[in-house]
Amino acid sequence: MSEDRRIGVYICHCGGNISDYVDVEKVREAFKDDPEVVVAETTMFACADGTQHEMIRDIQEKKLDGLVVASCSPKLHQITFRGVAKRADLNPYAYTQVNVREQASWAHTDDREGATEKAIGLVRAGVAKTKLSTPLEPLVVKTLPRTMVVGGGVAGLRAAIGLADIGLAVTIVERAPTLGGWVGQLGAMFPHDSSGQEQIAHLVSEIAKRPSISILTNAELVSKSGSFGNYVTEVRIQGQDELVTTEVGTIVVATGFDSYEPEAGEFGYGIEGVLTLPDFMTLVDNSDGPLVYQGKRVKTIAYVYCVGNRQPEGGNEYCSKFCCSATVHASIKVAARDTGVRQYHLHRDIRTYGKYELMYTESRERGSVYMRFPDDTPPTVARTADGHVAVTVVDALTGNEELTIPADLVVLVTGMVPRDNTGLTDLLKLPVGGDGFYNEIHPKLRPVETVVSGVMIAGACQGPKTASESVASGLAAVTQSAGILMKGFAELDPLVATVHTEACTGCAACVTTCPYDAISMIMCDGRDVATISAAVCKGCGGCAPVCTEDAIDLLGYTDAQMRASIEGLTKEPVS
Repeated sequence: MSEDRRIGVYICHCGGNISDYVDVEKVREAFKDDPEVVVAETTMFACADGTQHEMIRDIQEKKLDGLVVASCSPKLHQITFRGVAKRADLNPYAYTQVNVREQASWAHTDDREGATEKAIGLVRAGVAKTKLSTPLEPLVVKTLPRTMVVGGGVAGLRAAIGLADIGLAVTIVERAPTLGGWVGQLGAMFPHDSSGQEQIAHLVSEIAKRPSISILTNAELVSKSGSFGNYVTEVRIQGQDELVTTEVGTIVVATGFDSYEPEAGEFGYGIEGVLTLPDFMTLVDNSDGPLVYQGKRVKTIAYVYCVGNRQPEGGNEYCSKFCCSATVHASIKVAARDTGVRQYHLHRDIRTYGKYELMYTESRERGSVYMRFPDDTPPTVARTADGHVAVTVVDALTGNEELTIPADLVVLVTGMVPRDNTGLTDLLKLPVGGDGFYNEIHPKLRPVETVVSGVMIAGACQGPKTASESVASGLAAVTQSAGILMKGFAELDPLVATVHTEACTGCAACVTTCPYDAISMIMCDGRDVATISAAVCKGCGGCAPVCTEDAIDLLGYTDAQMRASIEGLTKEPVS
């Protein structure tokens, strides 16, 4: 272990999230006798601008060569403190973040002494790891000024236009015969009554004006090779034998969503007159005047909300966000065409958030009746003896009275579900969340990036969104692509696996373990050995434990560093 390291340790109160359950001063005192810990301080908010400037000053004035921040999850502020190190001319990879909040204070709110001792162990492990850190430099790779957008819905089309306008060539790959996705099928949309079909037509006309955008419809991405910034893709077009090969620097996935399809009998689905929200919107958009269904004028409509959403058992637990606003807007359109129609909204909660609350008010002013049913007593839908449809509901707003509403139409307000993109997901190694949608690295700090460098997600493929929110995320992907491609080169995280060639026996066990195909076998000094492409490796570390010869190390998390961390964590505390 080095004897001349100069490390700074900063323990964060996190506004009480840590200090309410951990004695942060005792944690600081645990390192006062460590000769290699030159600075040990506590701070209310380590991420605050003022604290960052203090860290930079300490690094420069006290010539620190290592930095340990004991605060929250690295997912939140790892980039923040790497930036602090970089601005202070300290190698960013000589910094270690210790997750005291999630792993000590929040995990042991009932045991302050135990949480404190655990926090000391965690910080001691971080210090031990930092003492063995070596300067690492980002990997520099050249990038191609071209992007592939997978998905030709509103998010993908708007992203393609934005990419072209900043000087990048774009290839749009759309699985359907035409562009537009769900929005291209809609009439007037909330909140401004602009036609979805007209919006898509406008975007398509704008794309036609930009020769740097090429469009492949009836197409599917089937192959990706190469490395970050230099991907070689192959697209299969329906009816053609040859694959279309394109070299791109980044890939934006904007494949959209599917609508929840109720099971037969679910809230009466399958009964004549029971429609899903998409079917009802098509009925409204494709007609004029009073609403007519099966040749008869519709006089009463009952909307059943949250079908397929917010169902902890046997359904999707998440809220689809757009459904309430879309249904309220549809009811306004119906009321504007026929003031005599009766509309009943049966809901658990109405979530017309933000400016969409105005539509909710307008809907009630136009005569819609909103009835809230208890969570454990959903409405039932059945056919009456005379062949009509009736909805029975317990109205919590009128003393839990049970009411039966005869209706000409029952609209099941269905939400979004993830689209089946199994082939694409496996091909691009996209991370999928528990809800089935694609996962970004961080919802606030890195909202469109994935763990696969250069592959971004946009629109409703990463979760339920309105059209405007989908467009916003598409433009965020444009900005992220610009940051990667406009310079002509990019810097990659150097925390990747490396092979000690002299110890490698060429067993190739690591090759089949790597989920990113970053490992291959080469001939070296007359024998087969493994080699790792640093540009392709994601630093997951999955290859290291399968190597029986310990010939693979993960830079930044070497065997020596991990052993030192474990020893530091298990070291008996000084009483």
